[in-house]
Amino acid sequence: MRYVLGIIIVAALLTVTSCSSNRASNRLPVTAAAETRVFTDSDFDRHVAELKKRLPSKDFSIVVQRPFVVVGDEPAALVKERAEGTVKWAVEKLKQDFFTEDPKEILDIWLFKDDISYRKHARLLFNDTPSTPYGYYSRQNNALIMNISTGGGTLVHEIVHPFIEANFPKAPPWLNEGLGSLYEQCGEKEGRIHGYVNWRLPGLQTAIKADETVSFKKLMEMDFNDFYSEATGVNYAQSRYLLYYLQERGLLVKFYKQFHADRKTDRSGYETLKSVLGETDMHQFQRKWEKYVLDLSQDFTLTLAN
Repeated sequence: MRYVLGIIIVAALLTVTSCSSNRASNRLPVTAAAETRVFTDSDFDRHVAELKKRLPSKDFSIVVQRPFVVVGDEPAALVKERAEGTVKWAVEKLKQDFFTEDPKEILDIWLFKDDISYRKHARLLFNDTPSTPYGYYSRQNNALIMNISTGGGTLVHEIVHPFIEANFPKAPPWLNEGLGSLYEQCGEKEGRIHGYVNWRLPGLQTAIKADETVSFKKLMEMDFNDFYSEATGVNYAQSRYLLYYLQERGLLVKFYKQFHADRKTDRSGYETLKSVLGETDMHQFQRKWEKYVLDLSQDFTLTLAN
């Protein structure tokens, strides 16, 4: 087995990654998914042919890593390693536990080698000014736009979003960002994707001590505007560590699947949460969860097993 604390950055290389951001400027509410379409080799060939016309320079190379097309301006061998070591791995592991449908469009993953390249090409290719130094998913451009020099954590986070769109139409923001944030720092445990404690923990612990978190009912019922408010950092963290708690008790996949099945009658997931936890007094549960979070530590040991 392999137990890794971090993100697989390139093939045969494992590093700890703990970088992402709270960004809503490039996020749109999750809406109903388009009709399922299976893309053929010819579809990808045509897509790549058109993409080649847009490449800003000869420094860029392209790797088809279904359901994505990966584009980067690092050395071609490294772009290929990232496509196989991070993108392929994340897609396989996410589909193993959560998703059955691929994104409804062929999406490009742009991996820019450093901050200068990232900001320059976001402006040149997408007429966009990034609000985060790490990267983001742009539904308008069918693209994940990444500063890969910051690591692979944000990349895995952003990969979650188009899969949520395809598989869980109208998913609430807390689930969309909570699941993405859970895998900002992740690895493989017993053959499955596993999120680990990350940089969001200290801020959440501070918010708990200051009584600045909200009830789970309120968090889970937040609409797009409320979730991405001034308290968005706390909302991200509270969502992440609720899912982390479920994961550590072996309940995360069960919760997701039950919520997905009951999404028409339980739009927030709150009733599903109570059912999966077996809790009737959610105020008492939240106090228990807060104590659990306060007892967590960011200390860890990176272990590579055979």
